[in-house]
Amino acid sequence: NEEQITVLVTGFGPFRAQYPVNPSWEIAKSLPPFLPPPPGAESDVTYIAQHPPVRILVHPEPVKVAYTNVRALVPKLWEGRKIDYMVHIGMASGRRYYSVERRGHRDGYGMKDVDNEYLGDTERRVVEGKDWIWDGLPSELPSDLDVDDVWRRWRLALPEDDVRVSEDAGRYLCDFIYYSSLAELEKKKEERRVVFLHVPVESDAESIARGTEVMIELIRAIVQ
Repeated sequence: NEEQITVLVTGFGPFRAQYPVNPSWEIAKSLPPFLPPPPGAESDVTYIAQHPPVRILVHPEPVKVAYTNVRALVPKLWEGRKIDYMVHIGMASGRRYYSVERRGHRDGYGMKDVDNEYLGDTERRVVEGKDWIWDGLPSELPSDLDVDDVWRRWRLALPEDDVRVSEDAGRYLCDFIYYSSLAELEKKKEERRVVFLHVPVESDAESIARGTEVMIELIRAIVQ
C-alpha cells in the first residue's frame, strides 16, 4: 500500500538490577499493528477514508542497553524498507512525566552500559580520525520533525497526562540511540524523521496501559 504510513518503534531491555522490567519495551510490544482511529471516530467513515492507514512496526526484541549493540543495530533499522518515521522509547528514572526529546548529543557519554563498558568515543575519535563513524557531524542533531507542533497536538489529545518537550535526552543509551538514528539519516542526506520518547519508570499494568495510550497519541500527532 503506497499510501500506508509506516512507523517503526523500538524499546529497551532491562536496565540495571533495580529495573528488571523496562517500561519502554512493555509499551512498545503493547502497541497495535495499526494506529486506531481517535476516540469518537471509530465508525466515522469519512475520517477513515481521509487518513491513510498507519502501520506500527515494533522491532521484535528489546534493544540491549549497550553502546556496541546500539551502534551496530541502528543502521539496520533504517535499511531495506520504507520507514516514514521512527520513534525510540526509553525510560527516564528521574521523570514523572512523558517527554519527547528535541535533539540527540554526540559527546559526553561517561556512564558504563549494562555490559560494564564505556562508549570510548573520545579515544576512538583520535585513533580513527576521518574514519570515525561520526566524523564531521555536529555535537547536537535536532529532529527534523516540528517537535513543538507535534507536542501541541499530543497535549490536546491527552488533557489528563503530563506530556512535555525535553531539551536533554540524558547522555546515556537513550540519547545515544537517538543521536545514532539522527546521524544515520544525516549521513545519508535524508530527513531526520525520528523522535525519542522518554517514559516514567513504573512498569505495573496500569502504567503500561497508560504509556501505550500516550505513545499511540504521539504517533498520531506525528503522522497528522
